[in-house]
Amino acid sequence: MRPSQKPTPIDAFPTPTSHTQAETEAVLLKHTLDNGDAKPVLEKNAHLQFLIRNFVQGFPQRYTSQDASQPWLLCWILQSFSVLQVGMDPNNKQRSIDTIMEWQHPDGGFGGGPGQSAHLLPTYAAVCALAIVGRPGPNGGWDQIDRTKMYNFFMSVKQPDGSFLVAEHAEVDVRGIYCLLVTATLLDILTPELVEGTASFIASCQTYEGGFSSSSQPYFGPGPTLLDSPRPALGEAHGGYTYCALASWILLQPFLNASTGPKPTVNTKNLVRWLVQMQGTEIELGGFKGRTNKLVDGCYSWWVGGSFALLESIGVNVNHNHDTNDPAKAKPDAEESWDDVDDDLFNRKALQEYILFAGQHPAGGLRDKPPKNADAYHTMYCLAGLSSAQHRVIQSPARRAELARSWTSSANDNPLREDIFLHSLSWVEEEGTSKIIGGAANRVNATHPLFNLTVTHAEGIMGHFYKQTIPPKSFRAPGPAS
Repeated sequence: MRPSQKPTPIDAFPTPTSHTQAETEAVLLKHTLDNGDAKPVLEKNAHLQFLIRNFVQGFPQRYTSQDASQPWLLCWILQSFSVLQVGMDPNNKQRSIDTIMEWQHPDGGFGGGPGQSAHLLPTYAAVCALAIVGRPGPNGGWDQIDRTKMYNFFMSVKQPDGSFLVAEHAEVDVRGIYCLLVTATLLDILTPELVEGTASFIASCQTYEGGFSSSSQPYFGPGPTLLDSPRPALGEAHGGYTYCALASWILLQPFLNASTGPKPTVNTKNLVRWLVQMQGTEIELGGFKGRTNKLVDGCYSWWVGGSFALLESIGVNVNHNHDTNDPAKAKPDAEESWDDVDDDLFNRKALQEYILFAGQHPAGGLRDKPPKNADAYHTMYCLAGLSSAQHRVIQSPARRAELARSWTSSANDNPLREDIFLHSLSWVEEEGTSKIIGGAANRVNATHPLFNLTVTHAEGIMGHFYKQTIPPKSFRAPGPAS
């Protein structure tokens, strides 16, 4: 054990939580000792075989409990292929498209399987899967999406406070809001009417810790009547809810910027503090946990690790060491080089090591942590987290300007349509900031921070529905020291 790999301190009152924390640290420490100074290797072929087995042969019997999550299972596989830089042949793409379209509900949206009720979460998964494998034209999936009925479905689950039920007669959940906003953005059906009050509701989900919970308490009394003062969050801050709330907040910026009235706010200082505190210590290999005093889990590599890419777009200066307002800090001294300074808000190296040393299952696929089995969910989100740790993807004013120059207006444009398009597709990888542990063979594709798709797939589907030609990038986003 290295001196810095100290167990988490405990007091004189052990609990089941402290016992499981100690057990987890012992397992992770064993992985550290077993690997020694070995070079971490992303076992791409083993993971590819794991994904192909599930895609071609079907999932093991234990997945029967996920019958209402069929779009998610396929989306996780397809996006894992994309992150691993694996292309698909036309026949398997068409098989996927035909399967996805069986999930479309006749009244709009997608259900969790054929004949199942429309639900916001599988609707997102189905549309993202179509972004990966779909295409325009007959049987291509994109033009077979009934966007009018989908919009009507979205409006049917909208609540007076700006939130949304995830399905008819179901609950409000900020994950559902995220799924709706991404879907509406990709398909060009995002309107002021649809999102009226939504930003205020999202802000009300922030807890005293700084992260976001699943929902808030929007109603009081008969009617129902909306509360005028702070509405308590329901539940504790959670990594998945926080990512969904933060990404939703950013997707709503065109509407907030256009608003002339009072605007809701979120506490970014508390948010940053909470996100930073979710990264585990060295004995936890730098993995992320999803809640305070909980265990590290590979899926939060994306839900928390992926959230850091979103912070800069809401005004958080993630490169705090490069303070251009301070002449003494504007340029490094001649003897120094910023190349050796890691000024990220999270330890990208440690997160990659957690995924590569503890997240990979020996038989293929990725997992929560050892000794658990691999599954499709953790495979996808561990790979997405690995991508977020390897690449720094930011909003680029230069890319936005390129997209704006090629924008073609239509007669029935809503005034925010162009801004939504530019805001969503101006993300590029910053030059010179990739950090790949274990060598270039471990590289995975960069992931769009808002959609968890590759930028190419996001551009493809949005270019089609917004009827725009996406110009090629004529530059690389400058690095922080440029």
